[in-house]
Amino acid sequence: MSAEPEPYLVPGPWGPAEKAAWRDRQLRRRSYADDVLQRLQTLPPGLEVTQYGALSCDPAAYPLYLVTTRDWSADRPTVLVTGGVHGYETSGVLGALAFLETEAARFATHFNIACAPCVSPWAWETINRWNPSAIDPNRSFHADSPAEECAALMAAVAALDAPLLAHIDLHETTDTDNSVFRPEKGARDGVAQDVWDIPDGFYLVGATHNPCPGFQAAIIAAVREVTHVAPADAEGRLIGVPIEQEGVINYDVRALNLCTGLSNARWCTTTEVYPDSPRTNPDECVRAQVAAVRSGLDHIIDQTP
Repeated sequence: MSAEPEPYLVPGPWGPAEKAAWRDRQLRRRSYADDVLQRLQTLPPGLEVTQYGALSCDPAAYPLYLVTTRDWSADRPTVLVTGGVHGYETSGVLGALAFLETEAARFATHFNIACAPCVSPWAWETINRWNPSAIDPNRSFHADSPAEECAALMAAVAALDAPLLAHIDLHETTDTDNSVFRPEKGARDGVAQDVWDIPDGFYLVGATHNPCPGFQAAIIAAVREVTHVAPADAEGRLIGVPIEQEGVINYDVRALNLCTGLSNARWCTTTEVYPDSPRTNPDECVRAQVAAVRSGLDHIIDQTP
């Protein structure tokens, strides 16, 4: 008689017991306090750090912070930068922090800047796509979201009381999408999952309702100076989606409840870095994220009368 499968791999749909079994298997692999919170304490002058919530699984360990430019003005447009919506996507978090440390001051005369550098701190520590409830935050940005990371961020953005001109969300596409995430998703949902054809290089995900192709092209051109841009596959696609232009695909971000669909920002994009490529390294991935934010904001300045 064959052995029973591990509880977290029992074909779903999972109930509370299976989700708890999955959560109990997750190990703390890095430190949110050391990697993120410590850097928030040493940001340059002109930036203000405000707590907007905490994760209920351990509020003391997982406070949530928004960084804003201190000289906030109703006369300036507001831009939002987010990282770590998927906590396992390392350069998203480190890129957001590096932008705050090296570039934010230059843009403070043009924009009010708000940045949530690590939206999902439990997932950062456990190197997970999901949150502790086995929910994908980047499919959960909607009213009455079951993902507290999403609900807290949406409330914090609403509390700014300033419409967003731009939103840049920093992500990665990794080999573990196929080796870890998709098998777990198949088990959780009870639906077989095809593997991704993971693009080798940087690409962007725009919004079908607001593709802003010039904005995307400016970011791709700047990132190309830092790291390689992902080529389309033989069918002209990236992760199964037809390319809109080199290095750019579009998703219906609102229907999918993605982070960049949380507002009516005129300019929005999601970055995707491939850290597992033999053609890159961790430092280059972080610099690519910073280049994406910098070039996107420079493009907006150039296009604004």
